[in-house]
Formats: sequence, structure tokens, C-alpha cells
Amino acid sequence: MSGATDTAREIYMTGLRNQHAIENEAVSLLNRQIERTETYPELVERMRLHVQESEGQLRRLEELLHAFGTSHSGFKDTVASIGANLAALGQSMAPDEIIKNSLANFAFENDEIASYKALLVLADASGHRAAEAALQQSLREEQDMAQFIDSHLKDTTLKFLARKSAGMTAGV
Repeated sequence: MSGATDTAREIYMTGLRNQHAIENEAVSLLNRQIERTETYPELVERMRLHVQESEGQLRRLEELLHAFGTSHSGFKDTVASIGANLAALGQSMAPDEIIKNSLANFAFENDEIASYKALLVLADASGHRAAEAALQQSLREEQDMAQFIDSHLKDTTLKFLARKSAGMTAGV
């Protein structure tokens, strides 16, 4: 194996471990949001589906790491999960929590999209072409979730505004 391929493989393994931690963070964050979101059932339904997708992504990442005789980083997973819980706690105090969650989720999904695109490049550069289907599936799931958030942002914001204007609980 060439030096460039070895370097690509090293960066790829780090990327897979990092993405595993990010997916753990996503599951934790979405589960906290689901617990608090009552008046936006269409969002809850899609978040529940995305939790299932993210759990599938975790399994795929574990399989990819296992193919190289390694595993995810428990430390990174724990730190990411704690970070997600702290982020959810911080946003739960915002008077416009549902909007803040939507904006943060949209940014998070786009970060994951970029990560999966980079992993696809690194998989190819390291000669791990067998990973393409799994990484492409995860990428599509993240793109679909980002599209859902984007297409519902206007309605979510308007529903929040209507509830707030009517003196109703406008949050989640």
C-alpha cells in the first residue's frame, strides 16, 4: 500500500469514528426534542423516523469499522451524547424553542451531509470501495431529513407565530 493510501485510510478511520459519535449525538438530540415536542406532530413523526435512520447509520458505520478490525470510540460517543443533551437543555429554555430546534437541526443535517460526502472521498482514496453503498444510503437519509426540515420551516414558524399571537403556549 502506498503512503498516500495509508494516510487516506488513517483519516478515513478517524472520520468513521467521528461520524459514529455524531450519529450518537443526533439520536440523543432528536430523542430529547421528541420528548418535548407536542404541538408539531408532523415534526415528531419525521424525527422518530430519522432516529431509526440514524440507528441504522450507526450500525453501518460499525460494520465499516469492523471491516478494518477496529471499532467506534466509546469516549467520543459519550462526549457527543453529553453535548447533545446539553444543547437540548440550552434550547429548551428559549421562548422560541421549536424554531431554534429547526434551525439547529437543519445546520446539523447539512454538517452530516458534508461529512458523508468526505467519507465517500476517503473510502475511495483508501481503496475501501465496498463502503460506497452504505455511505451513499446514509448520505441520502441525511439529505432527505435536511430537505424535510427546509420544506417545513415556513409552516413551523407560522404555526409558532399563530400560537404565540393567540396567547397559547407557542413553544414545543
